[in-house]
Amino acid sequence: MTHQVHAFEPPERFVAGTVGPPGERTFFLQARGGGRLVSVALEKVQVSLLAEKLEELLSEAQRRFGVELPEPVAVVGDNDPLDTPVDEEFRVGTLGLAFDVDTATVVIEAIAVGEVEVEVELGEPDDDEDAEDEDEEPDEDLDRLRVRLTPEATRQFIERARRVVNAGRPPCPLCGQPLDPAGHLCPRHNGYHR
Repeated sequence: MTHQVHAFEPPERFVAGTVGPPGERTFFLQARGGGRLVSVALEKVQVSLLAEKLEELLSEAQRRFGVELPEPVAVVGDNDPLDTPVDEEFRVGTLGLAFDVDTATVVIEAIAVGEVEVEVELGEPDDDEDAEDEDEEPDEDLDRLRVRLTPEATRQFIERARRVVNAGRPPCPLCGQPLDPAGHLCPRHNGYHR
């Protein structure tokens, strides 16, 4: 089966966004450039971790390579909704990050969820090296979205991603679970609505 690599180096716009009401939101990474628009779906926790790890990557690039980093964005940047149509190309299973020292850019790669085949061997394997080689690159034939961003664009992405994640339902002050507009069954109140 063939796979596609959607490369935007650099994109005109790269953002995290959502579709749907709080509690039922679907999270997307969306890249636009060169007349193309690619949207990939992922989980809220993946967006949150991506923002956190990008911040760590920028700090490490500054420490190790002396990269000049912009100050954290104080002004609200891109707050526009996702571009339409929001057609999901694939669901993200793995996110990869790298810093390209030669171009001083951040590379983000979102790789599709793969179908994992689990093999159970009852006897001893004949050759351990073959088993290791098969596990090294299991996702070579999976679709992926690759984006290359400057440190400034990365900071803007981080700030927007954090705003998107925090724009959901407020937490219950007692148990920390998200509150629905109609309330929720709080375990701290023995299941009574709060």
